[in-house]
Amino acid sequence: MAESIIIVDYDAGNLRSVQRACQAVGVQAAISSDPEAVRQADRVIFPGVGTAESAMTTLEASGLDQALKSFASSGRPLLGICLGLQVLLDHTDEGNRSCLGLIPGQCRRFEFADASFKVPQIGWNSAHQAVNHPVLAAVPDAAEFYFVHSFYAITARPEHVLAQTTFGDQTFASVIGRDNIFATQFHLEKSGRFGLALLSAFAQWDGR
Repeated sequence: MAESIIIVDYDAGNLRSVQRACQAVGVQAAISSDPEAVRQADRVIFPGVGTAESAMTTLEASGLDQALKSFASSGRPLLGICLGLQVLLDHTDEGNRSCLGLIPGQCRRFEFADASFKVPQIGWNSAHQAVNHPVLAAVPDAAEFYFVHSFYAITARPEHVLAQTTFGDQTFASVIGRDNIFATQFHLEKSGRFGLALLSAFAQWDGR
């Protein structure tokens, strides 16, 4: 029986782009805003663009916040992308909001004394792997990916940092994860062959 892979629709994502990227690596994924479909899925992809504040408001109003928490506790693989990474944390400075709390930590805005460092970060940058992880094994260390973001993750526990990236004078966690959760600050669907390689690896990962 084919796996059920759900891309979460919470009005904050490049949903069709993510779906097309899945198709490019031979993965059929459905887009859904139904909390029960998320709970019952074999894998969940949690993408996003926009603000964490509005995303959390939509998640809570729809019941998708509880569905995502329930899914994460099941041990089945969960992939967060960009904003989908940020709201996995406990808190974001963007709107001073509590988030899903699936990975301990917080999200802060880039602040640089040097005005030549422009926020947001937009463009290609390298991700330096901090640990050996089955999904990251699909790409070389320091592979380049496409970023668009003004906020970055600070995990409470260093073992949840899977890869790091330097922007300006700030080195931040560009891939985080724990147990069955894997999340990237960069956009897999916009990152060419390396982004597709990670997406393909996630589709084969058992969540351990």
